[in-house]
Amino acid sequence: MTAPRVSFEFFPPKTPEAEAGLWKTVERLAPLNPEFVSVTCGADGSTRERTHQVIESILTKTSLKPVPHLTCVGAPRSEIDSIADGYWDMGVRQIVALRGDPAGGAEAAYVPHPDGYAFAPDLVQGLLERHPFELFVAAYPETHPQAGSVDADLENLQRKVDAGGHRAITQFFFDNEIFLRFRDRVAAMQIDVELIPGILPVTNFNTLVRFAGACGASVPTALSMQFEGLDDDPTTRQLIAAHAAVSQAEDLGREGVEDFHFYTLNRADLSFAVCHALGVRGCA
Repeated sequence: MTAPRVSFEFFPPKTPEAEAGLWKTVERLAPLNPEFVSVTCGADGSTRERTHQVIESILTKTSLKPVPHLTCVGAPRSEIDSIADGYWDMGVRQIVALRGDPAGGAEAAYVPHPDGYAFAPDLVQGLLERHPFELFVAAYPETHPQAGSVDADLENLQRKVDAGGHRAITQFFFDNEIFLRFRDRVAAMQIDVELIPGILPVTNFNTLVRFAGACGASVPTALSMQFEGLDDDPTTRQLIAAHAAVSQAEDLGREGVEDFHFYTLNRADLSFAVCHALGVRGCA
């Protein structure tokens, strides 16, 4: 298999110690020459300022291409437009445009801001009216928890693409058949968008289960069994996690997937190991 193109997701740190950890991760992964690195924004837009600071630091301190997450939740259009203008002036040309989670998290009821962009398609359209960004949108192989139905979720993806979304990064998944069936449904609906699968190497299985429950992702029994009884054995957990992620990516590669987006959780070792095993070498 030809080495894939890769990208990485980071989140803005809350403490000086976490900030130091983030930059160690950035320094470790930068030599792999990722296509881009994205930086998340917290629920209800709570980390917009910290996201901005991380993006600015990556732009000024590294050769990486930083891509901020920008959500429309909890803010008027004027604020979002101002943030977008600031990113453009900084040299940012790509944004991950999302509705975003309310303050209560992904499972809480979403209420659009009365003076804001109501949903992701509105945000996509609004951003492109201001600047010619390349916009990533979100896609959900197992359906967004608030979508109501598979068809409704796909119709929302269609709206985001019709509004100008260029590429779609998927929520993480562990059963490749789920992604492949989703890809088939997207093609059947003639939604013209590149799907970039999100890969989450399992750093902590119990944390993974919580993440998956919040976002509607399933955890296969076979994967659960691989981590059973390893709560106090981090070395073996790391080996199994790397093997699982490499196997998942290799299988997707055989199905024609050429891009992977790694959810790093601001940790480098697993993502680096998986990329290395896939033939991603970057530069020395």
